[in-house]
Amino acid sequence: MKFPDLSMSNPVRLRELIRQIRSAKTAAEERAVVQKESAYIRDAFRDEDNTWRCRNVAKLLYISLLGYPAHFGQLECLKLIASTRFTDKRIGYLGAMLLLDERQDIHVLITNSLKNDLNNSNEYVAGLALCALGTICSPEMSRDLGGEVERLMKSANVYLKKKAILCAVRIIRKVPEQFDVFQNSVRSLLSEKHHGVLLTATTLITEMCQQNTQALQVFRNLVPNLVRILKNLIMAGCSPDHDVSGISDPFLQVHLLRLLRVLGRNDNEASDSMNDILAQVSTNTENSKNVGNAILYETVLTIMDINSESGLRVLAVNILGRFLLNTDKNIRYVALNTLLRVVHADQNAVQRHRATIVECLKDADVSIKRRAMELCFALMNKNNIRTMTDEMLDFLGTCELEFKSDCTSNMFLAMDRFSPTKQWHVDQMIKVLTTAGNSVRDDIVSSLIGIISSTPDLYGYAAHQLYKKMQNDITQQPLVQVASWTLGEFGDLLVNQQPQNEENLRVVEIEIIDILERILNSSLSTVITREYAINALMKLSTRFPNCSDRIQSVMTYYACNMNLELQTRAVEYTSLFTKHNIIRSSIVERMPVLISNQTSNTNSSEPEESIINSKENSPVNGKHEHVPSDEPINLVNILDDHIQTTSGTLNPNHSSSLFNPLEDPLFDFDTPTNPTTKSIPSMTAIDKNGIRMIFTFERDNTTLTINSKITNSTQYSITNFIFKAAVPKTFNIDLYPASSTTIPTNNSGDIQQIIKITNPNREKIRMRIKLNYQLNNTNMSDEAELNTFPEQCYN
Repeated sequence: MKFPDLSMSNPVRLRELIRQIRSAKTAAEERAVVQKESAYIRDAFRDEDNTWRCRNVAKLLYISLLGYPAHFGQLECLKLIASTRFTDKRIGYLGAMLLLDERQDIHVLITNSLKNDLNNSNEYVAGLALCALGTICSPEMSRDLGGEVERLMKSANVYLKKKAILCAVRIIRKVPEQFDVFQNSVRSLLSEKHHGVLLTATTLITEMCQQNTQALQVFRNLVPNLVRILKNLIMAGCSPDHDVSGISDPFLQVHLLRLLRVLGRNDNEASDSMNDILAQVSTNTENSKNVGNAILYETVLTIMDINSESGLRVLAVNILGRFLLNTDKNIRYVALNTLLRVVHADQNAVQRHRATIVECLKDADVSIKRRAMELCFALMNKNNIRTMTDEMLDFLGTCELEFKSDCTSNMFLAMDRFSPTKQWHVDQMIKVLTTAGNSVRDDIVSSLIGIISSTPDLYGYAAHQLYKKMQNDITQQPLVQVASWTLGEFGDLLVNQQPQNEENLRVVEIEIIDILERILNSSLSTVITREYAINALMKLSTRFPNCSDRIQSVMTYYACNMNLELQTRAVEYTSLFTKHNIIRSSIVERMPVLISNQTSNTNSSEPEESIINSKENSPVNGKHEHVPSDEPINLVNILDDHIQTTSGTLNPNHSSSLFNPLEDPLFDFDTPTNPTTKSIPSMTAIDKNGIRMIFTFERDNTTLTINSKITNSTQYSITNFIFKAAVPKTFNIDLYPASSTTIPTNNSGDIQQIIKITNPNREKIRMRIKLNYQLNNTNMSDEAELNTFPEQCYN
């Protein structure tokens, strides 16, 4: 006889299910328990088992939290919501919040239940409905039920009033136009005595102002009311109900300060009316405890974000300076991070705390150390460049490896902008290379070579200094690369000129050849370093005629090298000693001056500026052109033809390929190029959310240069702007850094960025772009597919 399975009539409790799942020793055991219980729950739902529906949905929600599918319980949640029992409604609304969203069709079925419960006489049922509406509301649901929420905002019941206000916050985020529905009710909320209502009301007003421009203009009239509330909080003394560490309701104070920040931004009248209260908060708030520091931090942000008085800004910076002396690492980090944001607003005030900031470079915490490093570079100007360079060199010598590359790039940018003399600049960069070792980026090597090349008075001096540095140490590859290039170009000056105050340093030709050959043969030298060295030796073959035979022997030896790059160079250079010896002297003449795209500010009278973002303003991204002495050349076929040398200067904007001697910066003549540049109409890439991006084009053969200009027509500054672009694999794209990451308001400024696309097959250009930015403290993202480039861009 077969007995019936009685397990279905006595379901497992939620607590027991949790115990079974937690006791599973393997993932397979856990899945078995979950699958068994899910099967039972499905059967119970199918049988319309009303007795255990609430328990089954609760278990299903737990299963959903573990990551298992639970979509089959959505309709059961609606049935529980329609129940008259509070316990059923509670589980039903919880399930709706976890399992439903506005993308599902079943979502619309809950609207009527929500409307009924919002009118329920039981405050807890109405509260459940408000919580659910705020969590899962869609734009349509927000419009349908916005009036019910607005009615509850006027309720005498504080419990419902707070929940209704928070629900309105969610509705405004979904549908900013609903501002009109809640506008009148919000004004009356600021006269409430209950702190919970005031807290939620300030949150709602802040959200409205951030989402709706009209609301911002309307609520600026409330600044006196907000100032009065904040003044009462700090002057009335502590209330036992709202006291936190001796400070009256710090949560409400923080929200009021944030709202004042939003209302006072770019508005002189509103800013003037809140200057006094901000000064009172700054001076009367106790800073010995973390609660007070939180309020002071928000006060500083508000002062620096509105059109405040200069004295108030100095007070705000001094507060951050006191934060730097705090023993709490989090507070020090916040202070450094905030100073980095406000340094442009009042650099002189921040400069007063420079010693404390420099001291933070010695902190053991790497996050504090990094922020301090970035802030130190932001404080550099023409007045303190010598002192700050010494400080940063000390830091460079002791910091972790992860800091060295960023530090060297920032130091180069700072010295390039503020160095008092070219000789000092070269001396300090040599110190940087010596201190940083092999942690120097390739762009620094190329940029320093460009600086030396552009200063004829320093040719011999630079050669002497670099030769001294690598006499006893050839392991520091960036330094050796710069030195090899300099010796190859100006080795004859090193031999013929006696350096001042260094009578014992008399260099002969054979010593220079010895050290270059030692670099070439060293097992510690990288391939790129060897390429610099073999190029330098080839240059010296005409400058040092007595060493020509030895150099030719080196080239012959390396013609059989296992490295293809070195072998190719050696073979081609060997041909200059034999088959093409007649033109060797003209080909290896001294390079023309390499002109930088952006000249140094040495001895300039420009306003003081600062260096902040090393990664975005790094020379590798287009600040200076690379000296491509580490690329291969190919002379075998081309030099069979007659080559007529011409005089002229090298075009630094031309990305030379050393596969052609006419384009090789190793040689002292230009390539006669006549690029066909057509008139190309401009193009609007994106025009959305107040952001407008215009493309203008320049084309040289198969390379298209796109100059993008981004403007902001909104009344809020756009910050943390990042532009990304992608093209199909048949194209090659180079994205240069933007001129800034901040776009000013009301089209008062712009960001410019260069994009270069190589289109070898002259195909129709297609591009996908993405913009990430912060607008009014809200993270935003825009995307666009560009398929309508002008035909002149590729034909």
